Amino acid sequence: MSSGGGGGSDKSGSGGGAVKTPSDFLKSIRGRPVVVKLNSGVDYRGILACLDGYMNIAMEQTEEYVNGQLKNKYGDAFIRGNNVLYISTSKHTLTDG
Repeated sequence: MSSGGGGGSDKSGSGGGAVKTPSDFLKSIRGRPVVVKLNSGVDYRGILACLDGYMNIAMEQTEEYVNGQLKNKYGDAFIRGNNVLYISTSKHTLTDG
């Protein structure tokens, strides 16, 4: 008899699907539009190219927003992980503003 995989062994208690770790989330959003919020309050929006275990982030087609206003556009950007407050998937495309 198999002890793995089936029969409602969801550890999250939510009753819907497998447990997803933060590492799984970060792997799943590579190549997708993201918003990176820095401790300073500045937002960077672009395509997540890659990141490492220290949360150092490489982005493509990057836009810098200060107080919700577009300030700069960069082809590629590198953000040091100790400046990152959070990363989230973007709810809109880059051209939506």
